[in-house]
Amino acid sequence: MKRRTLLLSLATCGSAWSAPVSPALDRRAVTVRAPSRAVLLGAALAGERFVAVGERGLAVVSDDCCRTWRQAQVPVSVSLTAVAFADERHGYATGHGGTVLRTTDGGLTWARQLDGRAIATMMQESAMRGGDAAQRKAADRMVADGPDKPLLDLVVSSPSEVFVVGAFGMALATADGGNTWAVRSGLLDNPKDLHLYAVRRRAQVIAIAGEQGLFLRSDDGGHSFRKLTLPYQGSFFTLELPSERDIITAGMRGNVWRSADAGSSWQQLSSPSPAAIIASTLRQDGSFVLASQAGQLLSSTGASLEVLKTPSLPPLTGVLPLPGKALLALSVEGVHLLPPVVALKNTN
Repeated sequence: MKRRTLLLSLATCGSAWSAPVSPALDRRAVTVRAPSRAVLLGAALAGERFVAVGERGLAVVSDDCCRTWRQAQVPVSVSLTAVAFADERHGYATGHGGTVLRTTDGGLTWARQLDGRAIATMMQESAMRGGDAAQRKAADRMVADGPDKPLLDLVVSSPSEVFVVGAFGMALATADGGNTWAVRSGLLDNPKDLHLYAVRRRAQVIAIAGEQGLFLRSDDGGHSFRKLTLPYQGSFFTLELPSERDIITAGMRGNVWRSADAGSSWQQLSSPSPAAIIASTLRQDGSFVLASQAGQLLSSTGASLEVLKTPSLPPLTGVLPLPGKALLALSVEGVHLLPPVVALKNTN
């Protein structure tokens, strides 16, 4: 993908990629001179180490609280979209071409556990067992298309348990560290195979946000899901679960919605900007921070959102909390280490 922001990358999911993905699945990540200035799309903590992933298979690590970064060893050169860790050593990353990578050394080296070629075959076999003609047709099309569809987010529940979601309704899970995978798409009320952009877990609650207002919730650890109805039918690119009943989801045109009753009712939070919100994070105190395509970081103050006072930032792709309310922001220009920030007054 040549487009330089996560939002534009996601927008292309409605059509096939113009360039073949298969060669990049078997080619090592591109080596870059300044890894901290590359396009990065996701970040996570592995114990006290910071790990970020991004375009062309890039994975970078920092052991000095984000001041310096070095490149990790990655066996693919597809763009990596998200990363998460179970503990200081065991983590996973998702990416284009249906890629799932695994690390057992805190992000220094990665191994491929899954790609779109295997996913297409698994979905075809699952459709054949289920006897659904429409699912069989969709699976046959995936096999014919090749590995051109990205996985976009994941939750890592333990070193061996991972749930991943992506474009065209892809959802898969492993319980043995990626040795075997099970297709979970059939558990979702998603007959149009809408894109699944974000997934989060808290205890037994798993929530998925997606295209055209799609929002799904499981209260049994992912064994079953139900569709929640929201007042907004635009795409949601991110979500957070401050508690098992509280939900925050955000996406197109600055739309941010909050539920305090597990999705039974929703309140829209007034946003200071119509820019798309494409990433979010929870702080230790339970508050949340949103990152927008306009280079803004937003926080909640009751029923509205306020812009955090930061230096001028490029379009953002991710955000992660640091000790003492500092933030790590990811962008199309790399990482930005931000000291503790305060909110500007919302004049809306």
